[in-house]
Amino acid sequence: MGVDIQGKLRLALGSVKDHASIGKAMIYNHVHEGKGFSDIEIAVLRATGHDNGPIEDKYMHEILFLVSNSPGSIPFLAERISRRLCKTRDRLVALKTLSLIHRLLRGGNRYFEQELRSAHVSGHLQMSTSCFLRKNSSDFSSFSFLHSYAAYLEERVGWAINQAGKLEPVMFNGMEFRCYQEKSVDLVFRRLPKCQAFIDRVLDCSPRHLLPADNLAQAAMGNTLKESFQVYLMFCEGIEILVNMFFELTTAARSLACEILKRASRQSIELHDLYENCKRIIENKNLEYPNVQIITMDHVLALEQCSSFMSKTPSPSPSIMSKESEKEDKIADISFSSNPFSCSLETKISKVWVVFEEDYGDLKTPMDIV
Repeated sequence: MGVDIQGKLRLALGSVKDHASIGKAMIYNHVHEGKGFSDIEIAVLRATGHDNGPIEDKYMHEILFLVSNSPGSIPFLAERISRRLCKTRDRLVALKTLSLIHRLLRGGNRYFEQELRSAHVSGHLQMSTSCFLRKNSSDFSSFSFLHSYAAYLEERVGWAINQAGKLEPVMFNGMEFRCYQEKSVDLVFRRLPKCQAFIDRVLDCSPRHLLPADNLAQAAMGNTLKESFQVYLMFCEGIEILVNMFFELTTAARSLACEILKRASRQSIELHDLYENCKRIIENKNLEYPNVQIITMDHVLALEQCSSFMSKTPSPSPSIMSKESEKEDKIADISFSSNPFSCSLETKISKVWVVFEEDYGDLKTPMDIV
């Protein structure tokens, strides 16, 4: 069994770099920016070291504690994370830095998530790996997951964990609707496209180049899959509502619905294949994969043909519609009066003698039941 001398040298050199960076931060930031901010940068450096292990929980707790006790420190934290990502030439450090962002977004503190999201909008938090990839352009294949994971986090920052612990798009967080129909339209034409954009970023995170020994990438992909399971359930709900309300939509809305369904058909096939590959490659056995329902293109094209036929069929004129309405009213009146339980029955006494021509002879009675 050979010894990975190159790997040991890389870890040793990385450890030296980490200690040098931490020492520099302790000296510089203590003088210029105060002890609180200095501790935040040191915690970030320790959390994103050169080793292949996942981020230790103690560093996560330390970062959250320091930020919560240092008002206005989140933009500083975001800048230091971005700086760490941009300056490194090491794949593990870059992947750890992205994983740190992901764990901070998954922390469950809604205020912290909101502030971190604002830092991304303002430009303090950068997740692009373009500068890192330029430094390592000779071996792009080994960094493909890193690039895809960064793109996924760019989309993920637009989602938040609600009070129920589920992911939902930030722009719809806490929205209230007056009726079920309004909620359905919102889910179909606003949330469903967001789900599809999210799923596309998940599909880009292919596990083809992940190795079982790559613990950090395995953990990052596992968290990505867990979040995709939640979004897929919202995706299925939106597709079901869209199909049920399809023929009630306007012509323009049906055209948009067909495009959504075509995209959903492609995504359902690719997502099914991705989950099957991840079951073999990702070693996390606690993942509960959903059963992906394939949306066939034949069904989508059939709906599109029906929509086209409905668009070409001329609408009835007002006079014809009026006559049809009158006819329907008459039919309704007839069906209403023919119902034996549509009106109550009562007994009346009549003074008119009625002769029954039966075998009872000339028996007469003044009783007549109407």
